[in-house]
Amino acid sequence: MSENFQEILHCTDLVFNPNGLVISLLHKKRWRLALAKINCSRALLSLFSEVLAKHKKIYILPSSATFLNNIDDQPCEDTGIFFVVNQTILSEVVKEKNHQELFKLGGAKGIAASLKTDVNRGIDGALEDIFGRQEEFGTNAYSKPPPKGFFHFVLEAFKDPTIIILLVCAALSLGFGIKENGPKEGWYDGGSIFVAVFLVISVSAISDFRQSRQFDKLSKLSNNIQIEVVRNGRRQQISIYDIVVGDIVCLKIGDQVPADGLFLDGHSLQVDESSMTGESDHVEINQYPNPFLFSGTKVTDGYARMLITSVGMNTTWGEMMSTISEESNEQTPLQARLNKLTSSIGKVGLAVAFLVLLVLLVRFFTGNTTDENGNKEFNGFGKTKVDDVINGVLEIIAAAVTIVVVAIPEGLPLAVTLTLAYSMKRMMADQAMVRRLSACETMGSATTICTDKTGTLTLNQMKVTKFWLGEETVEGKSCVSIAANVLELLHQGVGLNTTGSVYRSCASGFEFYGSPTEKAILSWAVLELNMDIEKVKGNCSVLHVEAFNSEKKRSGISMKKVEDDTVHAHWKGAAEMVLKMCSHYYDLEGNVNSLNDFNRMKFERIIQGMAASSLRCIAFAHTQVLKAGHVNPNGQQKIQDNGLTLLGLIGLKDPCRPGVKTAVEDCQYAGVNVKMITGDNVFTARAIATECGILKMTEEIDDGSVVEGVEFRNYTEEERMEKVDKICVMARSSPSDKLLMVKCLKKKGHVVAVTGDGTNDAPALKEADIGLSMGIQGTEVAKESSDIVILDDNFSSLATVLKWGRCVYNNIQKFIQFQLTVNVAALTINFVAAVSAGEVGESDNGHTGGSSSCYRKTNHGAHGKAACGPNRATYHQCYVEELISTEKPTMELMGKPPVGRTEPLITNVMWRNLLAQALYQITILLTLQFKGESIFGVSEKVKDTLIFNTFVLCQVFNEFNARKLEKKNVFEGVHRNKLFLGIIGITIILQIVMVEFLNKFADTERLNWNQWGFCIGIAAASWPIGWLFKCIPVPEKPIFSYGYWKKLRCI
Repeated sequence: MSENFQEILHCTDLVFNPNGLVISLLHKKRWRLALAKINCSRALLSLFSEVLAKHKKIYILPSSATFLNNIDDQPCEDTGIFFVVNQTILSEVVKEKNHQELFKLGGAKGIAASLKTDVNRGIDGALEDIFGRQEEFGTNAYSKPPPKGFFHFVLEAFKDPTIIILLVCAALSLGFGIKENGPKEGWYDGGSIFVAVFLVISVSAISDFRQSRQFDKLSKLSNNIQIEVVRNGRRQQISIYDIVVGDIVCLKIGDQVPADGLFLDGHSLQVDESSMTGESDHVEINQYPNPFLFSGTKVTDGYARMLITSVGMNTTWGEMMSTISEESNEQTPLQARLNKLTSSIGKVGLAVAFLVLLVLLVRFFTGNTTDENGNKEFNGFGKTKVDDVINGVLEIIAAAVTIVVVAIPEGLPLAVTLTLAYSMKRMMADQAMVRRLSACETMGSATTICTDKTGTLTLNQMKVTKFWLGEETVEGKSCVSIAANVLELLHQGVGLNTTGSVYRSCASGFEFYGSPTEKAILSWAVLELNMDIEKVKGNCSVLHVEAFNSEKKRSGISMKKVEDDTVHAHWKGAAEMVLKMCSHYYDLEGNVNSLNDFNRMKFERIIQGMAASSLRCIAFAHTQVLKAGHVNPNGQQKIQDNGLTLLGLIGLKDPCRPGVKTAVEDCQYAGVNVKMITGDNVFTARAIATECGILKMTEEIDDGSVVEGVEFRNYTEEERMEKVDKICVMARSSPSDKLLMVKCLKKKGHVVAVTGDGTNDAPALKEADIGLSMGIQGTEVAKESSDIVILDDNFSSLATVLKWGRCVYNNIQKFIQFQLTVNVAALTINFVAAVSAGEVGESDNGHTGGSSSCYRKTNHGAHGKAACGPNRATYHQCYVEELISTEKPTMELMGKPPVGRTEPLITNVMWRNLLAQALYQITILLTLQFKGESIFGVSEKVKDTLIFNTFVLCQVFNEFNARKLEKKNVFEGVHRNKLFLGIIGITIILQIVMVEFLNKFADTERLNWNQWGFCIGIAAASWPIGWLFKCIPVPEKPIFSYGYWKKLRCI
């Protein structure tokens, strides 16, 4: 060993102590290392082998540089900006948890030096430095499978069974049409079906494609997490996509680890690696034996700083993400209900179509149908040509398919998709990012909102406004009147027991980083107590840390003073919690006084007085200890937390947000109960709740509207269920209390929305019907557990989300009413015409009869709004765009009570409206079908055109009726919806073109002015009819509950 030692003495310094071997590796220039002797590395490795055999502890001090970094037999060459290390080595060290390679590279601090990262100040942060690191090591972005293109959705649309049936019918119709009437005119029927199918597929594909793109955009936005890094000595927030190798990242509870890296320093750090390993147990991260941090994992406890060693596709998470494609095919509850409704109606349509098919086939084969010349179409087998038989049967099948087409309202599920997509886009503009589609519609049914206080009802802009030392309040520049020993302890308690930081710049003065509470306390200590945080940290060393959590509502440290090696414990937290830990207190002169019962009551009154003024009360306490702490059963150091001396009390003011009282009143006006759940004490909670309008000034103190978390959890199950509705404020609550309240409310049938920002709020957010996390103060764990992210942390935005939820539900109901009116009318008329006279078969002009012709024209190419096929009809899409997607939320919606869980989708009001319009249309169109020729003295073809034109115009006018389900004035606000009016105008223009100019293609006849006036007059009559029927009251109880249709109540 001595020979090896002599050979490398000029390269290393060795210092022995009783606890083990400490190796301090001197900083060497790369060019000097390149000139070192070849056997230096061999001697060094030999020496380490001998040392490791004799000593169990080896510490690599921060002065470690790049001496051990790949000393090869050949001199190293400079191949880039960063010498020695490369991406392959860095990736392998972390991914494989390679301790041996990490040791060779000098540990985390040795790697930091190789990456030109100052472990205290971070990287330089200049653009050249950032670009150089990105070029050398890559960017923090993942390569995902390419998004699905437009033609993928076109192919998906072709897979619809109804589209396939229609294409077959179109091909057969085209073939037989050309055979019978020649290519010049024989293609009309088949061609019109092909055009309809083309338009349907186009609209369906475009809709799905746009939704997919919007989902990708929202997904990218939700993944754009803000990360706190240290660059050039300053903490700053940057996008996760801007992280580079060499960055120093600050982690705290609830953060997502942004990339792979190594633990530098910190306390009590634990991470959830379930996203990587599937194991739910939390993993402790420290300098040894586990300094490895992986991208995508979540911090569950403690805080730390990490060094980034791999980003993007070079991380373990990046490799996983490259094979995963996020899908946006989530089906919301409303879509599921509409699919069920569509299926039920489709079955009815199929039954009617089958019945019509049987009737028409019997009529055809019994010789009861005639061609355009009045001759029987079927004269018996052997007497009728096979082609004529096939043509007749195909026409009958086409008529039956037409009935199925008209019966199935397949636009309903698509209507939900379109309106949800539109609502998501508009809600984003209103500071609400939807992570799960179902939350849009569920929010409209919310009956209770459980909201946080800090940052949601208040601005989260803390400022220290009160300071009590002993039994006296200290005003202004307080450091002058405070005893020196107490002032020193306050500096220690604030400067060391914190997760925030202070940066002093020549230009802008002091800059404070951390949570709003930490920033307020640091600002107070620096500006009013003249605290020099760097001096405090230089005079003391932190031994152990107990991080703040929402259960204990306190944080503590044990520290050692450099000058005398004495060990002290400092605690900071909720005033009444810390007060319970104290047995003495300091007065203004620095004297220590006993905290007897009388004095304790005085302090409790001081705390209550500040809380009643809406102040958050924080207490500081201290004690000198003989030992740094003992180990608890979990193997962690425990800091002394009893027999403390109270240093002082401060009160932080957090003003209520402007407009929050109005937003709370809006929710209450809408029948939604607002409950405030906070960790503050009961007096602060009551004061803030009263200021926000959650509590009324007239409410009694002991009426059960305000409880503490411990009181609520100690209730029996029966007591909780009895009192939960009356509770408006729950103070000093823990996340488990919030979860307990959510469960109780759901058991009582409430639809519950919950706000949360902390990691421990995740269970309550998941349990709630709608979880709402905070975009600014919320942790990544909370955001991932939520359904909607409130981007500005503002309760007013939450009220806006409630409006949008009701708007979505209301617009869907409007569409259902309109669509079912069309379906009921069409199905009834086709069935009656077919059964009574066989008019769905051949008419005297060789085409389908009047009623069927009307709907085939409407659905297969003649409707001016656009051809509406049997699948996702373009007619439906246009209406969805104009009526659903463009109708914005109004205060009128907030005046209605919330929709409960079991409320039917089709209400009695909707049944009244749709049946009134459907019966009117059925009466008019059947009259025209059977008596139209004699009434107007026109040919059958003109009569068919009248039926078609009247039917289309009835739907146009009925669109106005559908705008308002209950209000009689259906024109209110219509002038503000320019898109609605525009599409109505285009519809009418296209209808005129179809009737007057596309006669051969649409099989129509031109109408004179009188006939147009009749069609318009009949259609316009739907307005007064709708007004009259809305005067008829309907029972609140769903009509299906009176008969045998109870099972349809779920619709």
